[in-house]
Amino acid sequence: MRKIRCIVVEDEAHIRVFMRTVLQRAGLDVVGEASNGEEGLFLLEKELPDLVLMDINMPIRTGDDVIEEMKRKSPGIKIIMLTSVADAETIKRCIEAGADDYIRKDTPYQEMVELIQSIVIGMEAGK
Repeated sequence: MRKIRCIVVEDEAHIRVFMRTVLQRAGLDVVGEASNGEEGLFLLEKELPDLVLMDINMPIRTGDDVIEEMKRKSPGIKIIMLTSVADAETIKRCIEAGADDYIRKDTPYQEMVELIQSIVIGMEAGK
């Protein structure tokens, strides 16, 4: 069975490394990393991932700024927003823009792995 392909879009390098580890532990194939939304759009077209894990607040183009464009370019893509700010307004804005889910950056490691695994199970069930 083919592994789900994923890209990480996050401006902080240490969080990109951490998220790559979480995603690999959850059984995903991390095929690329970007430090802002513009680079994320480039990777989306280059790598054709099944899943994008993306920070909301980044320089150049923010995560919530590129969600709609990513969904338009790749309609079947799943996008999980990564946030340190999980207030209701931010979450609502991301979901309305097309995000499929969100994860708080302060979620404990094992819980984060389990959340990603449950999203993957849902993706596989929907195929």
